[in-house]
Amino acid sequence: MTESRRKLVWFVPQEALEATRDAVFAAGAGRIGDYERCSWYTAGTGTFVPRAGADPAIGEVGREERVAELRVETVVPAALAGEAVSALLAAHPYEEVAYELYAIVDA
Repeated sequence: MTESRRKLVWFVPQEALEATRDAVFAAGAGRIGDYERCSWYTAGTGTFVPRAGADPAIGEVGREERVAELRVETVVPAALAGEAVSALLAAHPYEEVAYELYAIVDA
């Protein structure tokens, strides 16, 4: 029986790519068979408007920002998903981190 896995996806500025990857890999993510540190990423543009009370790492309250970001994907054992997300949040420079966690269904 195959261990239950999750797909962890997050959005990060280029300069924080390696710090976030290192953190989630140290928490047990990114292993597929005999391989480790497995991930995939691609470039895109993130948009957001910091509202009153926000303390944005990039931009100003009330002004829409467009930021070059990377979408990063990796796998993580379901039992370690919480630890991987916690590691991601601790390593990420943003006040509010955009991430997604999906169940992987093995056929």
